[in-house]
Amino acid sequence: MRTVAGPTDHVVVVGAGLSGLACALHLLGAGREVTVVERGVAPGGRAGRLRLGGYELDTGPTVLTMPHLADEAFAAVGDSLERHVGLTALHPAYRARFADGSALDVHTDGEAMEAEVRRFAGPGEAAGYRALRDWLGRLYRVQMGRFIDTNFDSPFQLLHPDLARLAALGGFGRLDRRIGRFLDDPRLRRVFSFQSLYAGVAPARALAAYAVIAYMDTVAGVWFPEGGMHALPRGMARAAAGAGAAFRWSAEVTELERSAGRVRAVRLASGERVPCDAVVLSCELPAAHRLLGRVPRRPVRLRHAPSAVVLHAGGDRTWPGLAHHTLSFGAAWERTFDELTRAGRLMSDPSLLITRPTTHDPGLAPPGRHLHYVLAPCPNTEAGPSAAAWRDLGPRYRDSLVAELERRGLNGFAASVREELLVTPLDWTAQGHAAGSPFSVSHTFAQTGPFRPRNLVGHLENAVLAGCGTTPGVGVPTVLISGKLAASRITGAARVPRTRRAPHTPRTTTPAVDGRP
Repeated sequence: MRTVAGPTDHVVVVGAGLSGLACALHLLGAGREVTVVERGVAPGGRAGRLRLGGYELDTGPTVLTMPHLADEAFAAVGDSLERHVGLTALHPAYRARFADGSALDVHTDGEAMEAEVRRFAGPGEAAGYRALRDWLGRLYRVQMGRFIDTNFDSPFQLLHPDLARLAALGGFGRLDRRIGRFLDDPRLRRVFSFQSLYAGVAPARALAAYAVIAYMDTVAGVWFPEGGMHALPRGMARAAAGAGAAFRWSAEVTELERSAGRVRAVRLASGERVPCDAVVLSCELPAAHRLLGRVPRRPVRLRHAPSAVVLHAGGDRTWPGLAHHTLSFGAAWERTFDELTRAGRLMSDPSLLITRPTTHDPGLAPPGRHLHYVLAPCPNTEAGPSAAAWRDLGPRYRDSLVAELERRGLNGFAASVREELLVTPLDWTAQGHAAGSPFSVSHTFAQTGPFRPRNLVGHLENAVLAGCGTTPGVGVPTVLISGKLAASRITGAARVPRTRRAPHTPRTTTPAVDGRP
């Protein structure tokens, strides 16, 4: 594995999102001095927090899987996830509701899910689910260490016996066809293939290897952090501060001071100069390339994943048919993916993710109120309407989305809303997300593994990338891994060592981790 050259005693991490914080923790555990520079007033990046009329909104991901990857980062400094973040396992992980009026609770416990599938679709599909679950587990075990949790320096690293094992498992076939080998019911197939959309590829075109995301969602478990998803980066920042990291809040990086092929310092908009021996850029990929002064050459330009419209709605009622996470599928399926990824049109019959975080934490809303988060995939600004077009399109689409929710059984949704926030590709663009998409670079074969933008910068000896735009990719588990992989480029450890964990004792002090009083 290639690593940065020269001294690496003091590392500046640009960005206090999940990947930057994971990187900082792993670097601290390996004995490096770490300064984290963040343009915002608090940690989180995409996993931020917004207060709106007494409601606490998570501005990014709402689904937490594979929490042991976060615990690994805490363990690097002798700490633990449980000391900082309370987690609740969600049962069911999701509730899937279909256009024909049927509903399925998606359990991560094998026996519970087999019984639910038997109730929903009969004994034949229950047996198919069992076989599918076994296949997902084998797929995960083959991929995780060799193809996901690894730094690539060359495509030749793929030439390993695990590649043959992945091929034998059908990983290079198409996702929808492979799922169809186990399940006949089209509704069940959707439950185990919709995840590919967040990787930016329709199930009909996605490699079956991407079913590893379904493993994370439907087998490994889904969790909810007390206080919302933002509690995770806040806990990571507390642990990093407690382990000696310095934080600069409201500090925008404007320049990397370079000489003789090395970054010597990070310059801030305030004029401050922060010297460093190495730098990790965990900011958005376009911002990183601007700071680096060049975009790496590629045979074909990068393609970006579809975007999303998110409606945060705080109101005075909720609906008993909703779980913490509810998947509301439209009748259309293949057509919607064509609309999103090829035609560049809004979904004519959308499939939606509805999250109600107040199910498990009522404190995220005023007393007696509820918070709903509705995510509707939409084309990115390269394939569909421009960012500017969303100024007029956004309010109209919001109204059609609310009308669709009411048609699907959330009667009175519009009248219940007391506070709301609509986020569209216009907002994602303003936040610096390329193509107006928070899901970054899509996971086509040509943008996966060794073909994804690499985390080791070629023209500088001591600069590394982290985040969803680089290895291994998009999603909370993978950006946590990305931070670890970036740290290993600096420390030289193929696997950053785990420090012995401190005993579990209650915290009596909380180091300041943001710029607020």
